[in-house]
Amino acid sequence: MRTHEQISQIIALLENDYPGAECSLEFGKDYELLFSVRLAAQCTDERVNKITPALFARFPSLLAFAEADIAEVEEYIHSCGFFRAKAKDIVLCSQMLLAEHGGKVPDTMEELLKLPGVGRKTANLILGDVFGLPAYVVDTHCIRLTNRIGIIDGQKDPTKIEMVLRQVLPPEKSSDFCHRMVLHGRAVCPARSPKCEICSIRHLCLHFTGE
Repeated sequence: MRTHEQISQIIALLENDYPGAECSLEFGKDYELLFSVRLAAQCTDERVNKITPALFARFPSLLAFAEADIAEVEEYIHSCGFFRAKAKDIVLCSQMLLAEHGGKVPDTMEELLKLPGVGRKTANLILGDVFGLPAYVVDTHCIRLTNRIGIIDGQKDPTKIEMVLRQVLPPEKSSDFCHRMVLHGRAVCPARSPKCEICSIRHLCLHFTGE
């Protein structure tokens, strides 16, 4: 396991490498990010960004989504995979946001988790990117890199990893750190053939040092 001092160094180096730690999903309204994250399940952000402009143009408000024919929503999101479940969740979520939250995306983990199609990863992303709160988005990149680096000790369960990260990451750094895990995972540390020779944190990484 990496020490707190090592984790602080890792955070600082990744901040230097990726100063713009932002979600790659494109959105204009809070609920659009919520729906985009749902669409991104088992799908790339790039693909989601290609279909959401037409989707959000066809349904330009939360009320429009709430009143939408699920079958029509399916047509717009078909290429994202699991489109039937995703379309149903989006419409039901819109209805719930209007009925129970005055058309606003809630700002607590408890309330977010009650929304159709929303799990802890999505809830954390919303808390961090929309509300600027401490957030621990544990996606496949985060799972792979935190284990590979040695921040996590062989744990694959996202919720358990989140609980560890809550203990070792400064809350104010948490959301950006998780975004940087994604950026670093894509650019330098993919699942196969990590590019250790160009990695700024290799001297702090368990995979490279073998400590």
